[in-house]
Amino acid sequence: MSTEARFMKLLAFTWTYAVLANCASAQDGVRDIPFHQRAANSPTTVLANEDLADLPQFMVDPFWPKPLPNNWIIGQVSGAHVDSQDHVWIVHRPGSLAERDIAATFDPPLSKCCFPAPPVLEFDHSGNVLRAWGGPGEGYDWPRSEHGIHLADGFVWLAGNGQGDSQILKFTMDGEFVMQIGAPDQSTGSNDAENLGRPADMFVDVDAREVYVADGYGNRRIVVYDTETGAYKRHWGAYGNRPHDDPLPPYDPAARPSEQFGNPVHCVQVSEEGLVYVCDRTNDRVQVFQKDGAFVAEAFFEPDTLMNGSVYDLVLSSDANQSLMFMVDGMNSELRIIDRATNVTRGRVGRAGRWAGQFYAVHDITMDSQGNLYTTEVSTGQRVQKFRRLSQ
Repeated sequence: MSTEARFMKLLAFTWTYAVLANCASAQDGVRDIPFHQRAANSPTTVLANEDLADLPQFMVDPFWPKPLPNNWIIGQVSGAHVDSQDHVWIVHRPGSLAERDIAATFDPPLSKCCFPAPPVLEFDHSGNVLRAWGGPGEGYDWPRSEHGIHLADGFVWLAGNGQGDSQILKFTMDGEFVMQIGAPDQSTGSNDAENLGRPADMFVDVDAREVYVADGYGNRRIVVYDTETGAYKRHWGAYGNRPHDDPLPPYDPAARPSEQFGNPVHCVQVSEEGLVYVCDRTNDRVQVFQKDGAFVAEAFFEPDTLMNGSVYDLVLSSDANQSLMFMVDGMNSELRIIDRATNVTRGRVGRAGRWAGQFYAVHDITMDSQGNLYTTEVSTGQRVQKFRRLSQ
């Protein structure tokens, strides 16, 4: 048995992080009960792995991805998505790298390491880099701060959350520019049909030829465009209402839920049955809509979380009923396994830290066809991690 194989066998016993909650928070559920009846958080208990037989379990793969070629290094990894070939795509922020990180780029070089990798990287199942491209070019406005990435129907969609980033971009998988929706520094707010407002994330409904945008760090809405023409279709705010940009008080877990999305509106996912899931990050909640923007339900997760909030990104499981929701939380440094029907948190993966399997500013999550999960980290985390699915 090779050294790597022995190490992986050892990790199977020591790096399994799925944790079953003894009793889930009463607030980790659909908000269809009166506000005054909400209960406080209940404690959770870590149980032995043998009690997790009905939950998927995960083990971090410290050898994925493989070392980057060309003396490359990556910065904050703000987005990830898996394509139809099970290739993992990430977008990172070369501009977040410190001078010491890219010392080889100076003349004369300050050290042997390193060069910033192109912003968009494609990895195969084994973690090899297949394609790398991106950055400013002719005919389009590259974002000032790279954020979301989405693969659909052979195209790559990108968003940026920098000041003045009012656009999303569509490319071929080889990095050829196709279309831009919006223009930098042109946003007039959350009811602007032509421009975005520091958009965070996208989801493409291939059959309907529509792209849903979580918009975003500046605006407070979901907005939908035609994927072929870029034409505006519709938009809505929290509870399906018309959004506004008036000042909002800071999130207060003791106050009534906000009638507006907070900033950022950080993710959007569409389920197989056509429900639109929206991450209202700083309000610690997910809101669910019909595709036309009609409000369906909301759920709160770790609702005492302040500052950057608890609902960063989510992905739905690949079983026929999409029975589970996997959610990352950058403030509490965990990945939650949630029953989608009840919104009860049934398991937790990870904790705060910088070792393999831990999280520092976890930001985005995606899943391949085998149920493996991939997470990204921003701030000084600056990495992508793979969690192999071991069971279920």
